[in-house]
Amino acid sequence: MDWLRQIPMGQFVDGREGWLRRLDARLKLAWSLVFLLTPVLAGPLWRVALVLGLLLLTLISGLPRRIWWRSLLVLTLLALAVGTLSMLLPAADPAATLALRSPQELPDALPQGPSWVVFELGPLSVDRASLLLGLRTSTLIFTVIHSVNLVLISTPPEDLVWALSWWLAPLNRLGLPMERLGFQLLLALRFLPLVQEELQNLLRSLASRAVNLRRLGFKASFGLVLAVGERLLANILLRAEQGADALVARGGLVSGPAGFRIPDERPAPLVNGLALLSLLAVLGLRTRYGAL
Repeated sequence: MDWLRQIPMGQFVDGREGWLRRLDARLKLAWSLVFLLTPVLAGPLWRVALVLGLLLLTLISGLPRRIWWRSLLVLTLLALAVGTLSMLLPAADPAATLALRSPQELPDALPQGPSWVVFELGPLSVDRASLLLGLRTSTLIFTVIHSVNLVLISTPPEDLVWALSWWLAPLNRLGLPMERLGFQLLLALRFLPLVQEELQNLLRSLASRAVNLRRLGFKASFGLVLAVGERLLANILLRAEQGADALVARGGLVSGPAGFRIPDERPAPLVNGLALLSLLAVLGLRTRYGAL
């Protein structure tokens, strides 16, 4: 039942293994934007290349395998399932069953166009459009979730918010309160593990009581789900109130993200330089081969 430690999705895992931890947080954000934005209006070749590159990056990142292989397996199965459904479900309206002209009026031999059907399995038919739709859906789910997960598990929330504030620093000239927004984002990142912990505690309490939803029936099971959701919301609001009281007790002062960031004790200029050059190379390849 302790699935937070088994599958640390979106949570920072402390440690010193791996060069990915020593990479500058600003470069991590830039690389995550590459995986998030470059698949837009890109061809299947670029999408598949991003998936393979992300897998290679995960394998050579130096991070302990125990913190990413379970989430990678679950995400791969999810992407394959969604892609398969997108490929098998009809992607267009079915053809009209009633002909507008009788068969006698049509000529005997008409030129046949190219067949776009890839394969047929009984009533299921996969054509080129559905195949591309399944490929786009599965690769997009994998690249978006796994790239963000790699950044979150290898970067402290303070460094992440500091890097985001650094990129958005020009907005200060427009009068936007970037320090206040960064502080709120930092509180949100710190609050997410508390929400997952409350959900896990409720699920553990149901498992310890040996609740069987099949024996309860639909009406009782639906009432139990509503009761658990109500209790989860109440616990989350209680945690939020406790956090607000603690902030008020400390003066309620809003500090910028730079005040919470711990400087890196082991700077890696070589790794950061290679990451920056690789980022520029990937952007150049996207402009040249991304639309294939």
